[in-house]
Amino acid sequence: MDKNSGSASPTGNALQLALATGAFAVCFAVFGSVSAMMPIMRKSLGLSPIQVSIAVAIPVLLGSLGRIPLGMLTDKYGGRLIFSIVMAFAVVPAVLMGWVGSYWQLLLCGFFIGIALASFSVGVGFSSAWYPPAKQGLALGVYGAGNVGQSMAAFGSPLLAASLGFKWGFWTFAIILLVWLVLFMTLARNAPRQVPAKSIKDMLAPLRESKSWVLSLYYFLTFGGFVAMSIYLPTFLTEMFKLTPQDAGLRTAGFVLLATAMRPVGGMLADKIGGLTILKWVFPITAMMAIFMACPLMSTFTIGALGMAAAIGLGNGAVFKLVPEYFPNAVGSVTGLVGAAGGLGGFFPPLVVGSVKQMTGAFTLGFVFLAMFAVICLIVARKTSSTTKLLPAHAV
Repeated sequence: MDKNSGSASPTGNALQLALATGAFAVCFAVFGSVSAMMPIMRKSLGLSPIQVSIAVAIPVLLGSLGRIPLGMLTDKYGGRLIFSIVMAFAVVPAVLMGWVGSYWQLLLCGFFIGIALASFSVGVGFSSAWYPPAKQGLALGVYGAGNVGQSMAAFGSPLLAASLGFKWGFWTFAIILLVWLVLFMTLARNAPRQVPAKSIKDMLAPLRESKSWVLSLYYFLTFGGFVAMSIYLPTFLTEMFKLTPQDAGLRTAGFVLLATAMRPVGGMLADKIGGLTILKWVFPITAMMAIFMACPLMSTFTIGALGMAAAIGLGNGAVFKLVPEYFPNAVGSVTGLVGAAGGLGGFFPPLVVGSVKQMTGAFTLGFVFLAMFAVICLIVARKTSSTTKLLPAHAV
């Protein structure tokens, strides 16, 4: 046991889970401030629809791909050290965003601010190590509720910018992250190691198993859909329905809060009836809600958005119940892969939607594509459960 380790308990460790959840929430708020401020930056920088799409997608790129090495580093060195480094790094681009005055500066700072989103895989490895398998669904559902940071940014950043000035839409969350970093370094402890530290080859081994890629597909839709919707909703609402940035931010915050609240529910239900069972309900509901959102009426769009928030929130919790169940000794590594897939699921849709809008003048076709992808995931889930039932991985 290293000197930073605490004592494990069959009931888990609420303090460590709270520290990790808070860290992820503030990191997510730093990441979310970019999309929340995009309606303001779009006007001030004179951005086209495709430029907006690229700008909101760029942070997701590092936030996705960075999850793989960060997950592996967490398995090797522990979440306390890696989470602290990530938070310290994320403060820098968050501060620099307040001085952005050109498109290239927006893209550069936005890319590096994506490290805050990549923190997700660190916290999963850190938190799950404190809990026995029977409680990991709920624990990781609670940790995933750190998604609420997106809601904090969606609601708070436009208001802070309007009342205190543009830069404070970013700087406020940078300061909060710095404060949480100090708190985390003071109180966080790694769980006692259950297995010896693994080599890079051992950490890469689970990534060659089909189970990890199937989970990645599911998370590409559920978490990717959450990220894509949460970062693009302010644009949808301001362009489709001519809402103010503040009103769009408030509605986006509602979407994020609902999706976040459903994530622990998804984890609890997965503990009881299985994550795959939950997902086979999530995918068709997601497809149906996407069709609702394709209708250009505020009433149908609202029903679709809230229904999708509930569905993908349940799906997020269900997927991450399956990760430690199938890969108990490689949670960080597999979380990195699955989390990267989910992040990429948030990277590509804004680019597709921006291109669709620029070519057709409407967002409708983008929602149709989302519905089609949800149906594909349903087919895979049904085939998986009927022909090749996933079993816990051996010796990973």
